Amino acid sequence: MHGNRVKIAALVVTLVLTSCEAPKPAGDTKPDSASKAAPAPEQPVSGKTAFWEMYKSAHSWAPDLVPLALESKTVPGIKNEAGKAAMWSATFGSPRRKEARVFTYSVVSRPPDIYKGVTVSNPLPWAGPTPAALAFTTSDFAVDSDAAYTTASAQAAPWAKSHPDKDVSFTLGNASRFPSPVWYVSQARFGMFCGATRSPATRFSSTRRPAPSLNNESEGQWRSGRLLLSSTLSLGQGGMGLVSP
Repeated sequence: MHGNRVKIAALVVTLVLTSCEAPKPAGDTKPDSASKAAPAPEQPVSGKTAFWEMYKSAHSWAPDLVPLALESKTVPGIKNEAGKAAMWSATFGSPRRKEARVFTYSVVSRPPDIYKGVTVSNPLPWAGPTPAALAFTTSDFAVDSDAAYTTASAQAAPWAKSHPDKDVSFTLGNASRFPSPVWYVSQARFGMFCGATRSPATRFSSTRRPAPSLNNESEGQWRSGRLLLSSTLSLGQGGMGLVSP
């Protein structure tokens, strides 16, 4: 009798284990990690989005920081469009430290030169703002790059239509010749200044680069625009400014 009870108990255990290991119906099967959808490709971001990511990092370096410039960059394989870019760089100065640093924000990594997130350059000597490269405050930065693009594209539509392969670049900066910070929107030989303080963006002026053989006022205006287009650090005479390439 006792032996029969042991056999019955063993049979019950076997049936329970077998039922636990039974395959699930096809409709209830969950996909494994290999079959999950691939992540969406990284998208370009507006200047203000990238600026605040860099600002947070810069503030930890120098709480007294002042923004000097913001410039769009390009990343291989990601198209910049509609006022947004895959990479941006921002130049900040520290009056207390008498130094400036360039911070870069990218939405993706492209080693060995480009890395996702914020990267920081080495500090460089900075003697303070110059007439060609004044500092601006974050409250002055009200117009984002995509809004500046909307304003500029309306004026540059004929040019852009005939030059669809030319990239559009953006630089935010301030100079004594302007009443407030401006965006400089450039596409090949076409450039336009748009106000960065009040929304919607107000067009200040537009320039088209003349032929290299000409030496006139238009060339001077173009080169003035290039002052804001480049964030190259000039260390001449112990200072730093934005200089034309």
